[in-house]
Amino acid sequence: MAADTPASERRPVILAVDDEPAVLAAVARDLRRGFGERFRIMRTSSGSEALEVLAQLRTRGDQVALLVADQRMPGMEGTEYLTQARELVPDAKRVLLTAYADTEAAIAAINEVALDYYLMKPWDPPEEQFFPVLEDLLTTWESGAALDAGGVRVIGHRFSKESHDLRDFLARNRVPARWIDVERDDEAKQLLEIAGVPQDRLPVTLLEDGTLLERPSVLELAERLGIVGVPASDHYDLVIVGGGPAGLAAAVYGASEGLRTALVEREAPGGQAGMSSRIENYLGFPAGLSGSDLARRAADQARRLGAELLTMQDAAALRVEGSGRFVELTGGGELSATTVLIASGVSYRQLDAPGFSELTGAGIYYGAALTEARSCRDQHVVIIGGANSAGQAAVYFSGYAKKVSMLVRGASLESSMSHYLIEQLRALPNVELRTGTQAVSAEGDDGHLARLTLRAADGSETVEDVDACFVFIGAAPRTDWLSEVVARDPRGFILAGLDARANGWRLERDPYLLETSVPGVFVAGDVRARSIKRVASAVGEGSMSVSLVHEYLAEA
Repeated sequence: MAADTPASERRPVILAVDDEPAVLAAVARDLRRGFGERFRIMRTSSGSEALEVLAQLRTRGDQVALLVADQRMPGMEGTEYLTQARELVPDAKRVLLTAYADTEAAIAAINEVALDYYLMKPWDPPEEQFFPVLEDLLTTWESGAALDAGGVRVIGHRFSKESHDLRDFLARNRVPARWIDVERDDEAKQLLEIAGVPQDRLPVTLLEDGTLLERPSVLELAERLGIVGVPASDHYDLVIVGGGPAGLAAAVYGASEGLRTALVEREAPGGQAGMSSRIENYLGFPAGLSGSDLARRAADQARRLGAELLTMQDAAALRVEGSGRFVELTGGGELSATTVLIASGVSYRQLDAPGFSELTGAGIYYGAALTEARSCRDQHVVIIGGANSAGQAAVYFSGYAKKVSMLVRGASLESSMSHYLIEQLRALPNVELRTGTQAVSAEGDDGHLARLTLRAADGSETVEDVDACFVFIGAAPRTDWLSEVVARDPRGFILAGLDARANGWRLERDPYLLETSVPGVFVAGDVRARSIKRVASAVGEGSMSVSLVHEYLAEA
């Protein structure tokens, strides 16, 4: 083993492994040149030696950011090494160095060891093929490490809806934060005693500047953290309502093409997709990526190009006055625009069964609620739903929970879930798929979920002990604020194009493909009637809407 910077430095580690000394030296040289100021570069000549180094680093509490391993090594191939290394440092990014003949092994490793990337040798010049790939992986790792380290501390009860809402808000907005469970962590009791805060005032939030907030609302915390956006302009060419994939794509394209663009998002960038644990069928990401990572990349891109992202703001009404379009905000202000894009997305439907409403946030959650995953270690988790979002959640929680039960009302998954996800679920030993089954009631102990009553297709009922339940049962469009302004279908989804023409359109020309019944007001993504509920299609519609906005502006 050799370290290219002093071992005493506690910078995160990049560990390179290759049995060929000349190649290993070249890899270490490029790593040192590209990343040596931020990371400690270490190297070994075999997989077995590298595993010993990782065990030592873990014992000392050092962070490991990236593993770079050659595939063809005697004694232990790179994929075998990365499989074992994943047990020691599960959060480290993993890169495989391959020859052209190893491509199939590298692609297989994406599924087998959650490989993040593979690089074919040689990669000269490194500035074009080596550095950009690793920089992207390391930036993603640093973002996750910052979130885990946490500058904000939240102290509360795990099965408190208020605590859950704060944790979920911080996680979805990628605010570095650390959760401290008052029932499991002695540090929580010590901090509360020092601060003189009784437990009936939980949750408590401790900010980095020393400020202590007792039972803060999400909006109060957002304001103290400076997350609430304030409009910088009196008028915009394009106002986008909703920060999911469709809205973010429109923000990127609108800003990049010179439109004064503002995006309003009620919770956090990403929408429902931002809550997805893993998106594996999005073009250009062969190893997949999390919804939060996709949202972070898109939001950063939109801001860099000049779009304003106004988070913790929600649209309350749309007003049309001549050529002006005004989006009224729940906080009392309004945004003036020439055009508006509605990309407000959908919400998961609430399960109308006894006990579910009372236990929401206290063991029952709508959506992935990834902040709860670590708390579910070695427990029984139930996932209700049969679409991709439910499948992705089941795969994710299987890495923590002792048992994951998927309840699917239909007879099979084939009609509602992607094939790749079905295959993944069937390969997981701790995931139980129960078709023709639904939850008909929930019961709690001491204010949190304890049992679910399940009904099978034959009508028989059983009661099962459950620690947490995550619900994904269909979509309800967020369009109540548009009542009597734009035309909607009976379910509340917004009509566009020729459907809009038949429902209140007043101009001689036909509405553009994504234009609603109100000229200059467009719709994209899941909230549009007849839309395809996929991330890629939402991104496509968001980008397409900007082209249609340009056509509208040209005729105005």
